Amino acid sequence: MSSGVVQEKVTSALLEALNGAKKKGQLKTEAWPQLSLDAPKRPEWGDLASTVAMSLAATEQRAPHDIAQIIIDNLAHHEQIFDRVEIVRPGFLNLTVKPTVWHDVLREIETQGSAYGRAEIGKRHRVLVEYVSANPTGPLHVGHGRGAAVGQTVANMLKAVGYEVVSEYYINDAGRQMKLLGSSVYARYEELSNRPGEFPS
Repeated sequence: MSSGVVQEKVTSALLEALNGAKKKGQLKTEAWPQLSLDAPKRPEWGDLASTVAMSLAATEQRAPHDIAQIIIDNLAHHEQIFDRVEIVRPGFLNLTVKPTVWHDVLREIETQGSAYGRAEIGKRHRVLVEYVSANPTGPLHVGHGRGAAVGQTVANMLKAVGYEVVSEYYINDAGRQMKLLGSSVYARYEELSNRPGEFPS
């Protein structure tokens, strides 16, 4: 189980409540809108928030708050999932999931260890991740390290979900800049050896 599975459980409970309300004649919409869940703006408002009641207001021709109350009434038998379900005007549903549900997620993470979060969605697909090296002819800065870290992280994440990943970390070892660098180093060597050396412009 993952936090995604918790969201699936919550979505399934909401869908069941909507279907239950429709069966009782409390709601009449033929097709439900997409049941998306978001994190509330404040953590004390709950774990997840849904705008489904507001999405249904036009088709149901009712106030979102009234629709939200119908959904809550039909969630009554889902006490094993929710600690608290609240309506915030105009019709947000703020949902607090029981700690025991999250505990199941933590237990699953511990059980799976390094395999946690891995998947096969990229199986039989190849990807190339290209990211650039630091330029050896100029000063290093934070962006060079960031580019390397982000590139390697993207490659590792793709591998974790099943993609066959080829990553290319470009090494600047050819071209005009490298020729100038070589000429400059040689000129400095000549200078330190008390021989005349000409520095490139």
